[in-house]
Amino acid sequence: MTNSANIDRRNFLKQTAGSTLAACLATGTAPAYGVVGANDRINLGFIGTGGRNQFHISQYRKMPDVGILALCDVDRSQRERAAAELDPKPALFEDFRQVLDNKDIDAVVIATPEHWHVITAIAACQAGKDVYVEKPVGHNIKEGRALTQEAKKYNRIVQIGTQQRSGPHWIEAVDTVRSGKLGKIAAVRCWNAWGINEMGGKGLQGIGKPEDCAPPDGVNYDFWLGPAPLRPFNPSRFHFYFYFFWDYSGGMVSAWGVHLHDIVLWAMGYDIKAVTCTGGQFAFDDCRDTPDTADIIFECPEYSFTYSVRHSNGRPVTGNMDHGIEFSGTDASLFINRDEYRIYPENDRENPKIVQSQPMELPHKQNFLNCIRTRQRPNADPETGHLAAIPGHLANISYRVGRRIAWDADKETIPGDEEACELLGRTYRQPWHL
Repeated sequence: MTNSANIDRRNFLKQTAGSTLAACLATGTAPAYGVVGANDRINLGFIGTGGRNQFHISQYRKMPDVGILALCDVDRSQRERAAAELDPKPALFEDFRQVLDNKDIDAVVIATPEHWHVITAIAACQAGKDVYVEKPVGHNIKEGRALTQEAKKYNRIVQIGTQQRSGPHWIEAVDTVRSGKLGKIAAVRCWNAWGINEMGGKGLQGIGKPEDCAPPDGVNYDFWLGPAPLRPFNPSRFHFYFYFFWDYSGGMVSAWGVHLHDIVLWAMGYDIKAVTCTGGQFAFDDCRDTPDTADIIFECPEYSFTYSVRHSNGRPVTGNMDHGIEFSGTDASLFINRDEYRIYPENDRENPKIVQSQPMELPHKQNFLNCIRTRQRPNADPETGHLAAIPGHLANISYRVGRRIAWDADKETIPGDEEACELLGRTYRQPWHL
């Protein structure tokens, strides 16, 4: 991909031209560009009804200005479970295109496995729907860029599920970093730490090595695979465990790390020049592809930026949660996670200023609904989400090729490395294609 203009990443003024992702098997629905009125109810359809969208449904169903008209999942048991407590009952579908065909639906909430995020989101934009899509934006970097282009082309509101963008204490912390109050920031580190029985683990057996078998009754497994390679059904590759396989995801380096990388880049700017990832499957003897332990160095012009992830031990690096970010400045340090942020002055390190967190999930949803009505840019628009996902994707590419990779942010490519460039996108199983 090449850009048609210079890039100001600190102000999100990126302009690009290049390949776009086409979701084939078009819905046949003409784009509907009407604006929802300020007092109108917004009708939603939900695509993917696993744990994350069940949570979203539990919040949206309490909003008097929202209607839930349709639920879609390739697993009949999941969609029926998600519909059980809803009244009135929504329409239930196996094929997301049936949701997009419904002209009464204003927007869709997409919480599928990552290999479906962008294909579904682009099809929704083409059908005239606004979109809330879970993070990371895409399965790979080219998909993220494609969604930014298509959302703009079809004039759609698209909110990415990086909900920290709507959290007051995250906003305050980023403002503090950018204000210079911490002094010169020379180092930023962030991390995720889980024990062996967390994140779907089963002791040192991890997710196991089960035999291939028939898919569960009521599951359209071929549709679940969609653009991913055709493989026999295996329970350790399905539902939550999809995170640990390159066919569908990038592991927690990209799937959870995106929340932390987003905050670092928001505060510090987007000037990553190269990435090195080391790690491996050191803790578990199971069938996963992605590393259970990894350390990443992002080379930036003016500061050191590192990220670590482990699945072998859940002791927090700092604070009391499984994640965190620490900005180290010459005058003070700032530590933040979803509980709080703390500022430690260099001249009084034992007495930090502590600011507790406030809700971010509901404000993020409300921001999405408000933007559907006003057509203003949401807090986590596609460009923001795309740029936030790039560090995790680059880290995974470095891990998979086994070496340091350079990054040309203007052209969104890895110069001089054909093998690494192949991993900027993917090959699609027909009839889905790029």
